[in-house]
Amino acid sequence: MTIRRTTNSGSIRLAKAASGPDLGDPKAISGLLEAWFPAAARILPWRERRTGYGALVSELMLQQTQVSRVVDAFARFMARFPSVVALADADEGDVLAAWQGLGYYRRARLLHRAARAIRDSHGGTVPADAEALATLPGIGRYTAGAIASIAFGERTPIVDGNVLRVLSRLADHPTRMGDPAAERWAWVQAECLVQVSSSPAVCNEALMELGATVCTPAAPRCGSCPLAGRCAARASGRAAEIPAPRKAAARRTLHWHALVDVSPDGLLVAERPATGLWARMHQPPTVESAQPLDEAALADQWGAAVRRVGAFTHVTSHRDVEFAVFVAHRAGSPTVEGARRVPLASLESVAFSNAAWRVLECAGVPVRTPPSASAGRRAGRAARSAPTDS
Repeated sequence: MTIRRTTNSGSIRLAKAASGPDLGDPKAISGLLEAWFPAAARILPWRERRTGYGALVSELMLQQTQVSRVVDAFARFMARFPSVVALADADEGDVLAAWQGLGYYRRARLLHRAARAIRDSHGGTVPADAEALATLPGIGRYTAGAIASIAFGERTPIVDGNVLRVLSRLADHPTRMGDPAAERWAWVQAECLVQVSSSPAVCNEALMELGATVCTPAAPRCGSCPLAGRCAARASGRAAEIPAPRKAAARRTLHWHALVDVSPDGLLVAERPATGLWARMHQPPTVESAQPLDEAALADQWGAAVRRVGAFTHVTSHRDVEFAVFVAHRAGSPTVEGARRVPLASLESVAFSNAAWRVLECAGVPVRTPPSASAGRRAGRAARSAPTDS
C-alpha cells in the first residue's frame, strides 16, 4: 500500500510501500483511541505541561526503561536542568550524575549533545517538526515523531515496540520483533491512523498507552481494550502469540573484581575508559577479566592484600557481569593508577552506575544510594519498548 502524507509545512511525500494486511477502517480506529485515552491515561509528570524540551527529555529517558523509574528521575532532572540551554551549558559529568539510576548512559550523552545542537543551531528552541528533529544527535524516526506529534501536533506517525504490537494484533499480522519488513508495514499503518485522526497527539499517545497498559506482551487485557471489537488477532485467538519474540542475541559473561577502599579522605574512585560499558563514569577500582581471579592475583594488581566480602550479577542487554567485591585485608593504601579520593558525602554528585552503587552496598559503605538506583534494582530489566527507527 502507498499513501500520501501531508506535513504541517504543506509538503507532500510518498510513504514506502509495505506488504501485509491493513487495519480496516483507520478513521474508526483513531476515533476509538482518541475517545479512550483521556480517561485511561496514566498521570505522568511530562504530561502535565506539554513542551518540546519536556518531550525531548522524557522520550530519551523512557527508551527501554521502566516508566516507574523515570517518574522521579524526570522531575529531578528538569529541576537541575530547567531549559535546553541549561542542559547544553552543563558539564557532561553533571548530566551523567543526574541520570543515575536510569541506565543506558549513552542516551544521556546523546541528550546532552542534542541540547547543544539545539542551542547552537536552533536558537535554544526545540524544533517543532520531525524532519528537523531527526537531524539532532540521538533522535531517530520514532523519537522525532513522538516529540513533533505530541508536543507540536504534527501529523507524523510513531512506531515503538508497544505500537508495533498493537498494530500487529489489530491486523493479525505475523510479526516478529526486530523484523525490518514488519516494522516498515507498521510505519505505513501508523501513518494511516495519524493522517485521519482528529488529534495526532492524542492518537499517537493513545497507541503507546494502549500497548503499555492493556495490549501487553503477555496476558493482554482484551476485555479492557477499546479496539477489542476490531482486533483480528483476538478474533482468531492468536493475540497472545503476536508478535513473535525477537531472536535472542548471543550473551557474554564478564568477571569484574571491585576494590572498595575507604579512608578518612573518602572512597577510592577511578574513572572508566572513554568507550565501552559505562564509559567515563566512576566506580571503585575494578579489574576486568574473562575468568574469575583469586585474592593473590588481585593483591598483585592493587598492591595490597584483599578479602572478598560479596558478589552479585548485573544483567545488561547483551552481557552478564559477574561482580566480586573486595576490601583491603589489613592496613595499607592500595595503589591504583589514576584513582582519587571522593568524600562519602559528595558521592551523589559523581556519575556512578547502579552496579557501582551496589558494589558499595556489598561492602557495607555507609552511603545513601540515590532513589533511582534502588528503584532500578527493584524493577529489574527494562520494560519500555525500544523505538523502531526504520
